[in-house]
Amino acid sequence: MSTLILRSFDRGALAFLATLAAIGLLVPILNLAVPADSLFHLSPYFVALFGKYLCYALLALAIDLIWGYCGILSLGHGAFFALGGYAMGMYLMRQIGTRGVYAHPILPDFMVFLNWPELPIYWYGFQHFAYAAFMVLLVPGVLAFVFGWFAFRSRVTGVYLSIITQALTFALMLGFFRNNFGFGGNNGLTDFKDILGFNVQAPLTRAALFVTSMLALMLGFVICRVIVCSKFGKVLIAIRDAEARTRFLGYRVEAYKLTVFTLSACMAGVAGALYVPQVGIINPSEFSPANSIEAVIWVAVGGRGTLSGAVLGAVLVNYAKTSFTSGALAPYWLFLLGGLFIAVTLLLPRGIVGTVQHWQREWSQRMRASGASAQQTMAGTAPSAAE
Repeated sequence: MSTLILRSFDRGALAFLATLAAIGLLVPILNLAVPADSLFHLSPYFVALFGKYLCYALLALAIDLIWGYCGILSLGHGAFFALGGYAMGMYLMRQIGTRGVYAHPILPDFMVFLNWPELPIYWYGFQHFAYAAFMVLLVPGVLAFVFGWFAFRSRVTGVYLSIITQALTFALMLGFFRNNFGFGGNNGLTDFKDILGFNVQAPLTRAALFVTSMLALMLGFVICRVIVCSKFGKVLIAIRDAEARTRFLGYRVEAYKLTVFTLSACMAGVAGALYVPQVGIINPSEFSPANSIEAVIWVAVGGRGTLSGAVLGAVLVNYAKTSFTSGALAPYWLFLLGGLFIAVTLLLPRGIVGTVQHWQREWSQRMRASGASAQQTMAGTAPSAAE
C-alpha cells in the first residue's frame, strides 16, 4: 500500500500538495499573528471567503474524479454537497439550545415558530458531533449508492444520466423548500452559535475551520491521486474511453462506477459540512441544479482529468464571481460565466492545467526527438571521422 502511495505522486503532485500546505499555514498566521494595521494582515472575512473556496475546490475534486476519470457527468452533485451541509447544520442548530430567539432547550427556533410539538425522530442524535460527522458521510453515500445501483445496472449513460442526476437534485430542492420536511423550509438553518464548544464567529475558530478545510482538500487530493494511479483507476479510464469494450473484457463496469460514484458523493458531503459553519447558513437553494452545473464549469475551466485543475478552476471561477457580483457587472455574471465556459470549450478544451500539461508533454517529446537525432548524427559521423 505504501508503495502504491509513493508511486502515485510525481513532482507535480508533490509540488501541488506543498503549495496547499504552505497556504494552509500562511493564511492563519497572517490572520492571527500579524497586527491588523499591517500590510500583510489578512482579515477574518478573507479567511472565511477562501475557506469557502476550499470547500468548493473539494466539491470540484469529487466531480473530477467521476467525470474526468470515469466519464460520469453528474449535474446533481450539489445535492450531496447540500445534504452534507444540512447534516452539519442540524448539529449546529442543536448546539444553540436556550440561546435561540424562543429559548427552547430542544426545538430549533423555526420549529417553535411553526408549532412543532416535538423534535422529529430524524433529528435525534445530532446533538453529538460524532453522530453528525457520521451522517455527513452516510446520507450522501447511501443516496448515491441507491441512485447509482439503479442507474448503472440499467446502463443509463451519457446525457441521460446527467439529466436524471439533475432531476434528483431538483426533486430534493422542492422537498426541502416545504416547511413540513422539518429542515427550516425556505429559510433553511442559520443563526449558528458554537461548534465543538467554540464560538463559530471567533477569528480563531474561523482560522481552525480554514485549516480543517485545507486538510480535507489535501486528503481528498491524496485519495483521488492514489485511486487514479492504481489498477482500479486504470479500469476507470478504460470505462471512460470504451465502456462496452471494457465490459466485454470481463470487468464488472457497474461495480466500478458505483464505487467511485459513492466515494465522490461522500467527498461532496464533507465539502458541504465544512462549508456551512464558515458561511453561517444552509438553505434549499444549495440544491439548485444551477449550482451543480456551475461546479462542472469549475472542473472544465481548470482541466478535466487533472485533479489539480479542478481545484484551480474552483478557486479562480469563484474569486471572479465574488469580484464581479459585488460591482456594476453583477447582473451580467451569468452571461460572463456562460461565455467563459464556451471560450474554454472552444479554445482550451483541456482546461488551464490540462493545456499546460499538454504543452509540457509536447516540449519534452520534441526535446527527446532532437536529442535522439543528434545522437544518430554523431553516430553516423564517427566512422567517417575515423577513416
